[in-house]
Amino acid sequence: MRVITGDFRGLKLEAVPGNLTRPTADKVKESMFNMIGPYFDGGEVLDLYAGTGALGIEAVSRGMSHGTLVDRQYAAIKTIHQNLEKTHAADRFTVIKAPVDKAMHNLAGHHFDLIMADPPYAKQEVLDQLQSFLELDLLTDDGIVLLETGLDLQYPDAISGYDILRHQTYGVAQVLILQKAVTK
Repeated sequence: MRVITGDFRGLKLEAVPGNLTRPTADKVKESMFNMIGPYFDGGEVLDLYAGTGALGIEAVSRGMSHGTLVDRQYAAIKTIHQNLEKTHAADRFTVIKAPVDKAMHNLAGHHFDLIMADPPYAKQEVLDQLQSFLELDLLTDDGIVLLETGLDLQYPDAISGYDILRHQTYGVAQVLILQKAVTK
């Protein structure tokens, strides 16, 4: 597992010990960023269910100004801190140890340009959380949401408050990219 491109290109990231965390494969991660970027000119990213921190680190490596990484598992938080030390830019990140819903409520009103969520496949609550992103005012006006979930989750054809930009399947995973709908 590595950072694919940008400021931290080639940086080898540590994995979370044990089997409670499933890291995004580098090939899938590269495809995801190619769909939404691939590079950014500033902005803030929120990485929910951060695990190793790889998605948030990749976003900052590709030009996001700041990353907020959220996970509730002690081993994941420890691994995130190890990986951030390797970037020599830990000041560009905030790490929050909390359940995702609690962290989202604590961040209410803080605007992110990109929210990424890669929840454990067995506990996919992302459809409900999509509405919470809007209710808690977590997205900028043109904010993007990137979800990676298992294939067992069926996305509706339309999601209130969002425009669906892309839906892609990769082996046992699927990626959905949404943009906050423009309100008139």
